[in-house]
This record gives sequence, C-alpha cells and structure tokens, in this order.
Amino acid sequence: MPLHPKINIETRSTGDTGFGTNASNYGGRFINKDGTYNIRREGIPFWEKFSLYTTMLTMPTWKFLLTIISFYVIVNLFFALIYIWAGVNNLIGITATSSTLHGFAEAFFFSAQTLTTVGYGRISPGGLLTNCIAASESLIGLLGLAIATGMFYGRFTQPKAHLRFSRFALISPYQDKTALMFRLAPYKDHHHLTDVEIRVVIGLTLDENGRSVFKFYPLKLERTKIDTLPMNWTIVHPIDDQSPIYGFTEKDLESADVEVMVTLRAFDHLYSSTVQQGTSYTPQEIRFGGKFVMMFRESIDGMSTILELDKLDRFDPAELPGTAAHG
Repeated sequence: MPLHPKINIETRSTGDTGFGTNASNYGGRFINKDGTYNIRREGIPFWEKFSLYTTMLTMPTWKFLLTIISFYVIVNLFFALIYIWAGVNNLIGITATSSTLHGFAEAFFFSAQTLTTVGYGRISPGGLLTNCIAASESLIGLLGLAIATGMFYGRFTQPKAHLRFSRFALISPYQDKTALMFRLAPYKDHHHLTDVEIRVVIGLTLDENGRSVFKFYPLKLERTKIDTLPMNWTIVHPIDDQSPIYGFTEKDLESADVEVMVTLRAFDHLYSSTVQQGTSYTPQEIRFGGKFVMMFRESIDGMSTILELDKLDRFDPAELPGTAAHG
C-alpha cells in the first residue's frame, strides 16, 4: 500500500512495540485475541525454551486437570508393574489364589495408597525389595503432592484482570466525524479495578521508498485513564486528520494489513497487585457503520444497576457521515 498522504513517517513519533519494521517477514497477527504474542520460537532445543512450571500455570483448566490425573494414573500403573515384577506374593494381604488381573488391580490400588500416604493397612510390603520400592514411591508421592499443591495455589492466586473485550471494533459515527471504537467490561464479582490505564497502538504496512515496511503509531484516545472500572468502558479513537487511518476504507485496512493492539493495566484491590490484559483487532474484526447497544439497565426494584455482559458484542447498524471513512 502506498504511503497515505496524511501520515508523515519522517516526523510522526511511532510506538515502540518491540516488533521490527520488516513487513515481509511477518506472519499473521502480532497479538492474539487473549493478549498473548503470536510468536513461535525456533533455533534452540525444546528443553531449553520449555518451562514446565509456567506451562502448567498458563494452560487451560481442563488440560491442567487432565495432566494431573494422567500423571497420577501413569505413576500408579508404573509402580504396579514394578510390584508385579518384584513378586505379588511379597505384598502381604493379597491371597495366593488371586488371578493375574486381580493381583495387578491390588498392586495398583496399593500403589495409590502408598503414593498418597493413605495406607489403609490391609496390604503391606514384605521383604527388603518391596519395602524399598514402597519407600521410594512414598518419597515421590510427597514431592508430587507438594508440586501439585504449589501449582494449584499458583493458578488460583495468579493475578488476572478478568476483563472481556468486545469481539469486534467498530467504525462508528462520533460527533461530526467517525471514530474507531471497541469496549470492555469486568466479568468477575468482587474484583475492584482502579487506576485503569489503556494504551492502543496501530500497526500498518506502508510503502517507504519502494520498500514495504511495517510502522506502529500510538492512537490518540478520547480517554486513556479512569479512576475505577465497575462497568463497561468504550474506548474511542476519533478519526480526524491526525489519525493514521484517516480516510481509510475497508479495503485500505486490509491492504495495509492493519492491526490494532491494546494493552490495559489496572490495580486490583483483591490481589493488591497491578494486573494487565490485552487483545488486538485485525481488519476482519473491524466493522464499518455500527454502534454498540447499551449494555446496562436499572433493576426492576430500582435499587441497583444491571450490567448485561451478554450484550458486550452487540451493535446496531449506523450510518457514517458522508465525509468520513467508510467502505
């Protein structure tokens, strides 16, 4: 895309996002919808860049629980096989007439009791080898329990902003012009966010001296800070002649490979910590000619305000001013 006449790349200050300017080397979006970076690292061995602890802290809850359960079952199966190898007759309490399957099941559940240090007492190890195996398993069980407890604690106490961003950003009527808008809202009860600050940077491809480069521009917002965030907040970037996307159509956004990158920081009184969350919007997630619907109302008894989170993404069609950017 040629350099837009309203953008002066020589004098306009650009945002330092940490990304470079070589447009031909980028693939996909910079920031995922959940705020994580869309980066895959290669060139070093897997075990050097992999962190089990951070992976367990950040993976989805269902994967975390599945990993814990799978580890528990696999360890018990492993030790059950060792007990069978050492001789099931060395596990006092298992009858000699037990079938192979029954003996394996008894060894498995004895392993589970030993691993968790429950020890019901019906079955006990006999002989030096079996006692050594049981002692080793008890140690692994104690260490595993400590690690699992720490991971559970880390996941439950990890500070999070607990915010949801609208699925789409809108190009909407705004005063006598248009504006780029998106909104967000807290969705957890008892989380009180204060000193909320937001920063929005737009990245787009430009033709600079015959070479495609990717430039980043901080967007001027109607408001960048609020004292507290009890309800939804609509972020507004007025599209005037100082805006990097002034006069852009839908096709211009696509050809420039535009990405709107959002970072929000706030202080959470429940965690007594600063929390951060982000997201991004690509041209496919920017709608022209829309206006967000109201998402809060008075309760029936008139004693409280209802925030309808299911309306976060809803918008009605809106006609854009004839002199503003539209597709």
